[in-house]
Amino acid sequence: MPIKGGDLAKLLPQKKGCKDCGFPTCFAFAMKVAAGAADIDKCPHLDPQLKEQIREMLAPPVLPVTLGKGDKAFTVGEEEVIYRHEKTFYHQPGIGVLIRDTEPEAEWERKAKAVLEMSFERIGRTLRPDFVALMADSGDEGRFLNLVEKVSKMSADLPIVLMAPMDLAIKAVGICGKERRPLLYALTKETFEQDLPKVKGLGLPLAVKAPLVDLPQLTQKLKEEGLKELVLDTGTRDPWEAVKEQILMRRAAIKQGFRPLGYPTMVFPCFMAGDLEGEYLCASAFVVRYAGLIVLSDLVPEYLYPLLTLRMNIYSDPRVPMTVEAKLYEINSPGPDSPLLVTTNFALTYFAVASEAEATKVPSWLLVQDTEGLCVLAAWSTGKFNGETIAQFVKKLGVEDKVKSKKIIIPGLLARIKGELEDELPGWQVIVGPREASGLSSFLPELVGRK
Repeated sequence: MPIKGGDLAKLLPQKKGCKDCGFPTCFAFAMKVAAGAADIDKCPHLDPQLKEQIREMLAPPVLPVTLGKGDKAFTVGEEEVIYRHEKTFYHQPGIGVLIRDTEPEAEWERKAKAVLEMSFERIGRTLRPDFVALMADSGDEGRFLNLVEKVSKMSADLPIVLMAPMDLAIKAVGICGKERRPLLYALTKETFEQDLPKVKGLGLPLAVKAPLVDLPQLTQKLKEEGLKELVLDTGTRDPWEAVKEQILMRRAAIKQGFRPLGYPTMVFPCFMAGDLEGEYLCASAFVVRYAGLIVLSDLVPEYLYPLLTLRMNIYSDPRVPMTVEAKLYEINSPGPDSPLLVTTNFALTYFAVASEAEATKVPSWLLVQDTEGLCVLAAWSTGKFNGETIAQFVKKLGVEDKVKSKKIIIPGLLARIKGELEDELPGWQVIVGPREASGLSSFLPELVGRK
C-alpha cells in the first residue's frame, strides 16, 4: 500500500521553519504529499536517491500504462483497491479487436473501421472500443508490415498492439509511429536476453508473456533496467484459470504490496471460446475481475454494447452520483402552450423520461431539479423533491415566462404532493403523470388531444 503521511514525515529532512515547500511544517507537507495533493519535488532539501525511493513508495500498487496519443489515448492500471466500494476504480480496461495478417485485407479494414466508428450512447455517455491488436500470423514479414501500414493510415491516433517477434514489431513501430505509443507484444522468458537490449531505449509500453510463476522475476529485471510501463500476460487460455490468476495478481499487488506483479494485465477471450457468445461472456468476467486490456476476435454490436455498458457501470465512481444539469430542457421544440414535466437530476431518471417524451413527438418542457443525484422516491423521502422545492425551482428559473399553459406534470409515484404543489403554485394545473417513464408514450398524446 502507498506510504502514509506520518511515515513519510519521518523521512523528510525536518528543517524546522524553512517552509520552502510552501507548507508551515514538514508534517503538513507530508500529509499533502501522501494524499496526492502536493509533489515531493517541492522539498528542495531531499537527497535525490531518497526522493526516488519516496516516489516509489507513493506509486499506486498497480502502475499505469498509457497507449495511443491524442483524443484516443487511454490509460490502464493505477488501481489501489480490490473492490470498487473501498474507494473507486480509476481506469477502465481497454477493449480491442484482433486483426491477423492471414485475414483478407477487406477484413483488416472492416475491423479497424469498427474500432474507429462503432459507438453507443448511454445516459449521456459515449461508449466505444479502444484499440486494435495486429498479429503477425502468416510468417510473411511484408504482409504484416502492410497490415500495420493500412491500419495506421486509417487513423493517426488509434492505439495499436503489435503482436509479432520483437525485431518485426520494432520495424512496425517505424511505420505506425513511435509517438503513437504502440504496445510491443511480447517479451518472453525465452527471448528475454536477446530482446531486452532492443526495447530498452525505445520508451514504449512492453508486454511480458510468461507463466505466472515466472513473471515476478522478469518484471523485477525489467524494472532494474528502467522499464516500468509493463503489461502482463500469463499465457493462460483457460477462462477459469485466467480469472483466478487475475484475482491472484491483483490481491498480491494490493493486499501484499508485491510490486513485481503490480502492473496491468492483458487477456485474450478471442483464444478462450469457440463462439462469440462464449467469448464475450469471458470478456465480461475479465471486466469485473481486473484485466487491463481485453482482446476480442470481432466487434459485434449486439454483444459489444452490453459489454461496454458493464464496463461503464463497474468503472463509474461510486462516490459521485450520476447526474445531469439541473435546468429547463426543451423536447421536440416546445412552445408557450406545451405541457411541463418535472423530474429529478438522477441521470437514469432523466434519460428515461427525456427519451420517452421525445419518442411521443409531443412538444414539451422538462424541468430537472437538483436532487443531488437521487431518484424520485429517494429524493422525496429525504425532503429534496416535494411541492415546496419544485415551486422554488420553477420561480427561480422563471418558468412562468416560458410555459404559459401553466400545466405541470408530476411523477405518478408522488401523487401525494399534488395538493402541496397547487398551494405553492397558485394558478397552475398540477397533473399526476404515469408512475413510470414508459407510460408517457400514451399519456402525453392523450393530454394534448392526440390519439
